[in-house]
Amino acid sequence: MNRKRAVDLSTIFVRDLYRWSVLLLPFFCAFILPVCVRGGTSVNPEKCVIWGSGLQADIVLPVRYFYIQAVDSDGHNLTVSPGKDAFKVKINSLDHKEYIRIHVAQPLDRGDGSFLVRYRLYGTASKGLKVEVLHRDEPVAKSPYTIQGPVYHEYCDCPEPDASVWQKALQCPEKEPQILADFKSFPTVDLQRLRQEVPKRFSNRGGLVHYAIVNNQVYRRTQGKYTDFKMFSDEMLLSLTRKVKVPDVEFFINVGDWPLETKSADASPGPLPIFSWCGSTDTRDIILPTYEVTHSTLETMRGVTNDLLSIQGNTGPPWTNKTSKAFFRGRDSREERLQLVALSKKHPELLDAGITGWFFYRDREKQVGKAPLVGFFDFFKYKYQVNIDGTVAAYRFPYLMLGNSLVLKQDSHYYEHFYIHLRAGAHYIPVKRDLSDLLDKIRWAKENDAEAQKVARAGQEAARELLKPSRLYCYYYNALLVYSQRQIGQPQRHNDMELVPQLDDHTATCTCKRQKDEGKHRLDDEL
Repeated sequence: MNRKRAVDLSTIFVRDLYRWSVLLLPFFCAFILPVCVRGGTSVNPEKCVIWGSGLQADIVLPVRYFYIQAVDSDGHNLTVSPGKDAFKVKINSLDHKEYIRIHVAQPLDRGDGSFLVRYRLYGTASKGLKVEVLHRDEPVAKSPYTIQGPVYHEYCDCPEPDASVWQKALQCPEKEPQILADFKSFPTVDLQRLRQEVPKRFSNRGGLVHYAIVNNQVYRRTQGKYTDFKMFSDEMLLSLTRKVKVPDVEFFINVGDWPLETKSADASPGPLPIFSWCGSTDTRDIILPTYEVTHSTLETMRGVTNDLLSIQGNTGPPWTNKTSKAFFRGRDSREERLQLVALSKKHPELLDAGITGWFFYRDREKQVGKAPLVGFFDFFKYKYQVNIDGTVAAYRFPYLMLGNSLVLKQDSHYYEHFYIHLRAGAHYIPVKRDLSDLLDKIRWAKENDAEAQKVARAGQEAARELLKPSRLYCYYYNALLVYSQRQIGQPQRHNDMELVPQLDDHTATCTCKRQKDEGKHRLDDEL
């Protein structure tokens, strides 16, 4: 009797043990095993590497940033995440009596062993900043770091008088190939002709803003019906002139979607130089970074949901855990987007596409359907991202490139300022304009997973470099510098131009020591 009971209990124990093992196995694989595996390549705080412009006082950006590379005890860079909470950062004023609001964001885990640290100053640190980086309460690399003051905040109007000093600090490229290409059509810029002909030819085409920067003050007048987007060009020019002395220039910015100047370089009279946010192969506009890229850079950690830094820490699951489908969500701003949805319905195993907003083709909404909105970070649950033009170039492209998915880009005659650095097949996969080879490209990616991931990673690395905030400022300055060197005539503020003022409230309060130092140097030279 006792033996039978013991056998029964043993059977129950084995059965229950099996059941519990089945229940706990997923938990073990998801949470316990990764920790054990990482234990073999744990972070060595002393051997980690920290670098970046956010550790330099003389680089003033809306949001300062620097990087942490996790390194193990053997001195090898980690290539997978050691955990999103691996590092903590504290930033305080060196002057304990000085109250400064400093917004320090949680370090962004980029999923490849590196972290991006962002902070925004809301006041100037007169004596400087102390930056502490910790891993499990242990100092990382050479932490703490001391940034000697003054460390100016974004709204401090304190331009560096020597532009070459400013460019060197930001490590601006010596040349920007897109700027050089754009100015081939404009060996000279005749300001008198510009003032007379641009309003006549283009003021009825949407929105133009006529700017003059004189003595580092920004003036403008608007021409055309749709000029509300001047807010984006205003804020960038004001931000730039707070940081560096800009040469005197007088120019027009097209704040509409489409580039304007269609004259060829050899036409007589020749084309007119107009700045635009998007270029095309059949126009001659001079390209600046889009308002989307510019505004997201200026408003990082404040006024925007998505920006070019935060996206780097929100790229979805690791490559192997992503859904092996192509993905698209967007408005109905181009016929091919509707074709994409039709392909998705026929081939749901390869493609998930939907239209989230109807404006241009409302008569087809019932037929095609309306997809629910999806958070941008949710895009990166999928391995492949389809990029299709909107009214012009799709301004989501920079964000897609910063993710860790493979971008399938529609062939297009539209381009943004950084496309010239990218190579089809190396940084993204090209797709014919009519989408006739899209399904084949998706199948190729599925069948060649390692190669697809390699292209995705190369595109991401290129985008991280090309779309850095410092690079954006360099681009704007270099475009205006090249333009100023080709001007014929004197830039001037016209009677109907209004001053675009810098902020003068409490958020802009600061004492600029650069101006005082410059004056002191001139006095020393005279003596």
